[in-house]
Amino acid sequence: MKQIVLKRPGGLQQLALVDAADPGAPGPGEMRVRVHASSLNFHDYAVVAGMVPTADGRIPMADGAGMVEAVGAGVEEFRTGDAVVSTFFPHWLDGRARIDNFAGTPGDGIDGYAREVVVRPAAWFTHAPRHWSHAEASTLTTAAVTAWRALVVEGGLKAGDTVLTLGTGGVSIFALQFARLMGARVIATSSSDAKLERLTALGAEHVINYKNEPAWGQRVCELTDGRGVDHVIEVGGPGTLPQSIEAVRIAGHISLIGVLTGFGGEVPTAALMARQARLQGIIVGSRTHQQEMIAAIDASTLRPVIDRSFALADIADAFRHEASGQHFGKIVLEF
Repeated sequence: MKQIVLKRPGGLQQLALVDAADPGAPGPGEMRVRVHASSLNFHDYAVVAGMVPTADGRIPMADGAGMVEAVGAGVEEFRTGDAVVSTFFPHWLDGRARIDNFAGTPGDGIDGYAREVVVRPAAWFTHAPRHWSHAEASTLTTAAVTAWRALVVEGGLKAGDTVLTLGTGGVSIFALQFARLMGARVIATSSSDAKLERLTALGAEHVINYKNEPAWGQRVCELTDGRGVDHVIEVGGPGTLPQSIEAVRIAGHISLIGVLTGFGGEVPTAALMARQARLQGIIVGSRTHQQEMIAAIDASTLRPVIDRSFALADIADAFRHEASGQHFGKIVLEF
């Protein structure tokens, strides 16, 4: 079979397509899955670019979707021919968060899904949404589960709430879609007027070009009659957090899920305290979160926004496209 390996110390030039031995038949509790698609996330980019050190020869990619080819003894949840999608934290099945690192995350601490076939425990997957393609299902593992957990599980999102999303990456667009699905209003930001038009078409009630309005937190308050939003999907980190605190309502909820502007920085603690807001770090979610999210998707007409598809052999070009910032929604590999 074919697979991608990353040579140390990382960098897109260190990605190579190689031949590998077939993993064989599944053992007890395992499944053999023919992987057909994976999707790119910032975390994957951090690994392949060498920003996050990993083992020499690591197979990248946390997200994987495909079809069950065989099941081992004792596997009752899945059957041959089922469409499945991987989970981000294979050992976090349910309950409250209990993991603070990526030691068990595919594509980082262990080998990921940039390969044609895997044999893994059945509990490392869930069923994919009905009627979705493998490429569509592959967008769920990291981005969609993060947005779902931030808004629904931790945020308690309800109809009539107002959500602020930043940018047009996978998490932000899924957050917009989930918010609209549940009857919430959305204010969205981007530096591109063309992207703002697309966000409006997806259901954003108000859009803000943050390059033209650097004090966008104040603008959000104006758009909400001085109240502020109930939820903020904060993907920027230290460079955007002060404005997010300005934008959130008193006793609102900020989900800190990204570090696009850096891994450390000052937090305006007085402003956060005055808002009496809850600032919560989010790293994806559990298998149960993913199953609940997929149940909601199956009860709706929601489909992911896919920007562009690449072949497995073109994985470096896919990451270059991601790094350019030109994409709107998810970038996928199909193979």
